[in-house]
Amino acid sequence: DVPNGWLIRYIHANGASMFFIVVYAHIFRGLYYGSYIEPRQYVWCSGVVLLLLMMGAAFTGYVLPWGQMSFWGATVITSMVTILPKGQLIAEWIWGGYVIKDPTLRRFFVIHYLLPFLIVVFSVIHLVLLHKVGSNNPLGVDFDGDYLPFYPYFFYKDLFAFSIFLLIFAYFVFYNPEYLNH
Repeated sequence: DVPNGWLIRYIHANGASMFFIVVYAHIFRGLYYGSYIEPRQYVWCSGVVLLLLMMGAAFTGYVLPWGQMSFWGATVITSMVTILPKGQLIAEWIWGGYVIKDPTLRRFFVIHYLLPFLIVVFSVIHLVLLHKVGSNNPLGVDFDGDYLPFYPYFFYKDLFAFSIFLLIFAYFVFYNPEYLNH
């Protein structure tokens, strides 16, 4: 037991769930704005890679509590590779043996630890590509006219939205911590 370990665990678990809510909202906005259309197709593709990496991190994190739900989740998902040619060999490599046991858990812990570093790298790539072609807007029109400065207008708007997000997040962490978990 770690002092305030419950807080760290609930912040981590609920933070991951809240993060995916924000990511899905970001994806929906990109679909609505048509951000997958040229010239922003590479920004979109890097975002898809980011989503896949985040799903990998979420899945490996889901397995780490090593309860019945985690065990059977790992069994079902990792067994899907057996439909591929040489799939049984790939599954045994992922499992670290012929069945899901402790080596599987260790491998998933290492992957869960390392994937965020890869996510940071692809986030930088995503932002560099976005900076190169520029953001999209609801009209899909590039505009070279006058702009509003980021500070104070957008800064306070974003600060307000972030404050609302933190209030919702604090509610789930302190008052309903198991709501977003299995």
